[in-house]
Amino acid sequence: MSTSTTASVSTHILDTSIGRPAEGVAIELSARSGRDAVWQALGDSATDADGRCKDLPALPEGTTHVRLDFAVEPYFEKKQADAQQDAPANRDSGAFFPEVAITFAVKPGEHYHVPLLLNPFGYSVYRGS
Repeated sequence: MSTSTTASVSTHILDTSIGRPAEGVAIELSARSGRDAVWQALGDSATDADGRCKDLPALPEGTTHVRLDFAVEPYFEKKQADAQQDAPANRDSGAFFPEVAITFAVKPGEHYHVPLLLNPFGYSVYRGS
């Protein structure tokens, strides 16, 4: 939750290759307090069955930049293994992007919802509501 001196962040992932939420994707949240400051890892989480992370840590006061690191390769490896178990002839090549790092600027008092639209060969992000 944002306050007048801090911002807050939430995210979710939709796997557009199947039109469903991406469950079990590990996410790390980092922040810094200026363009030249060192990144501080704040914590990590994983997406739930709805593709959402409901327990990302709060941002420290003075945060100006946030980075979300999504570990998507293990998600696609599991998806590929499940598909091969059901249909061994399916030889999908997994993920072209093994991880996705999204960096964005924040202002105190605002909430930033940053959805990731994901498929094995591309991704898109935007500032949601």
